[in-house]
Amino acid sequence: MNIEEEVFKRSKVQFDKLTKYGFKKKDDIYVYTKNIMNDTFKVEISIDMQGKVKGKIIDLAFLDEYTSFRMEDSVGSFIGKVRNEFISILKDIKNNCCLDNFFIYSQTNRISNMIKDEYGGMPIFEWKNAPGYGVFKNLDSNKWYGIIMNINKNKLDGVTDKEVEIINLKLDEKEILELLKEKGYYKAYHMNKKTWITIILDDTISDEKIMELIHKSYSYTVSDKTEWLVPANPKYFDIEKALSKTKIINWKQSTNIKVGNFIYLYVGSPYSSIMYKLKVLEVNIPYKYEDKNLKMKKVMKLQVITKYKKGKYSFEKLKEYGIKSVRCARYMPKNLSIAINNIDK
Repeated sequence: MNIEEEVFKRSKVQFDKLTKYGFKKKDDIYVYTKNIMNDTFKVEISIDMQGKVKGKIIDLAFLDEYTSFRMEDSVGSFIGKVRNEFISILKDIKNNCCLDNFFIYSQTNRISNMIKDEYGGMPIFEWKNAPGYGVFKNLDSNKWYGIIMNINKNKLDGVTDKEVEIINLKLDEKEILELLKEKGYYKAYHMNKKTWITIILDDTISDEKIMELIHKSYSYTVSDKTEWLVPANPKYFDIEKALSKTKIINWKQSTNIKVGNFIYLYVGSPYSSIMYKLKVLEVNIPYKYEDKNLKMKKVMKLQVITKYKKGKYSFEKLKEYGIKSVRCARYMPKNLSIAINNIDK
């Protein structure tokens, strides 16, 4: 990794800020120049439309490119001063023209944002000597369900000398053995190899597949009190029609249900199945409503996460997990939660 890549590796260029900083656009390249060391050298920084940063130093006395500052084994206070001037310019451009990313590579940042949208919370960077290691924890149980790390790929394959980012996830032992037969999956780095797996984040595996596995890993951290099985009676309210028009709906507040909890909505006859998984966005919203079947003083705002096929999680299927009735909001059995999140994603 060269100097430019090291400085900008966790940054995203904001192109609208480049011209304000002093860059000039030539075709599809933004170019910035600055003389340093009492006009002994000229630094030229270019940024393409993909955000890739390149730099060079020109010796103004000879109009030749000066490259000694890039040689790691070069010694001497003069070369060190030139290198520091170059790095200082790069860092100033980064601070003024870039947004910070949590991670280095594009897929890693996409996955991180998807995790944030799905489960809330940011990656937690717990170690000063490993600033790129971000832990994802269940906000309720405080248990890990993933960790992203930047490592040398030779620690995975024993061959490739290249920095990569990986995510470790907790999965079923049998599934781990099957996944290890496929490209992009490795025995867990620095974690229990029976229950965790390492996945490389270089677009070898699709975002959708990785999120499927993240859902499974997350399910192992869910306590019963953060997931709920809630009944809906279609005789009184056409939930299918309502959710065909919107993904956000108000629902009668149930005791102990909190923001960030998940609700599995069991729709009664003629469906008699779990039909939806919803996330709780807000709770205890004042709302006055009353008819012969229902009285509400407060509601909660829910967002649809998943819709299941009719009959897939029928009442007969729920009996296998010890559910004998769904008459009011109740805790979701952990074994049923794991089964649904393992199968359906």
